[in-house]
Amino acid sequence: MLRLLFAPLRWLFRVVFALLILFEEWGWEPLRRAFALLARLPVIRHVEALLRRLPPRWAFVVLLLPSLFILPIKLLAVWFVARGHVVFGVAVIVAAKVGGTALLAWLFQLIQPALMQLPWFARFYARWTGWKAELLAWVRASAVWRTARAIKLRLRRWWRGRSQAPR
Repeated sequence: MLRLLFAPLRWLFRVVFALLILFEEWGWEPLRRAFALLARLPVIRHVEALLRRLPPRWAFVVLLLPSLFILPIKLLAVWFVARGHVVFGVAVIVAAKVGGTALLAWLFQLIQPALMQLPWFARFYARWTGWKAELLAWVRASAVWRTARAIKLRLRRWWRGRSQAPR
């Protein structure tokens, strides 16, 4: 009986998390590469070298820092929304999410080896990646996903045909 009651909530939970994970998957690698462009600056290369040498516990602390820095920005954005500046507030939240994802992707790439030395983190990361793969497989098997991909492919073919046509 409880399963029947919680089934819609479980579905909603999966959809919300799937959307968040899809955003992260879509944005993680390109944002990491974009943030890595800053690594060409000598001061950033120095910071990268320091981060790579961090002991595991300090690497975990560094991993938490972007969330702590972004939280006040998001609260400020909510304040703007409450004051009637909805577009600006939402833009600040989106910018904080994109910037935070870029920073986190860059940091994680640098400190992942140290983090994997923490047994509890390595176990959590293995579970997380397994759960994420299951969730993404569920999304990709859905009719909505397959339909959206088919539409995207048709649009791409149409655009290529249109752009390659002689003028």
